[in-house]
Amino acid sequence: MANFKIVKCVHRKEKAGSGTIKIIMIILAVIFMIMGIMFSRGFMMPCFLMAGLYFLYDAGSVKDYEYILEDRTLQIDVIRGHRYRSKAHELDLEGLVVLAPHDSEEVARWKKGGSEKIRKFDYTSYEDDIPYYTMIINENNEKIKLLLDLDEEMLDNLKRKYPNKVYR
Repeated sequence: MANFKIVKCVHRKEKAGSGTIKIIMIILAVIFMIMGIMFSRGFMMPCFLMAGLYFLYDAGSVKDYEYILEDRTLQIDVIRGHRYRSKAHELDLEGLVVLAPHDSEEVARWKKGGSEKIRKFDYTSYEDDIPYYTMIINENNEKIKLLLDLDEEMLDNLKRKYPNKVYR
């Protein structure tokens, strides 16, 4: 079978209060700067600290995920603040146990309150209209649970390669 490479980018929706917190940080930094100019230079230090905190919070609160499916390998990268990329997982798909929609019977025993407890990693967008899938796979001799927003192209290729393990 020919080698292939499929790349999918997923943008995680920001949490509800994230925008409000960023606006409050900007307002406080401006207030401290004005107070530092008008009254005392001592207020400039909180201004710079607030600006630094804003950039750290912005880099930590904005997350994107990139799934790279290449032949028998699935790589998941986390991109923070649109700049900082780190590899979260590089999975050999030969260790795939099951891949199914999150509410499917095939993955029911690994759900919350199910019979088996395993570590869970959530790489979904949190969008209500996008269906997500649960992947149970072996990584470093232990089973892990991944929540993923997979598109039709990735699902079709996985179903073709692993017909007994991929459910739709």
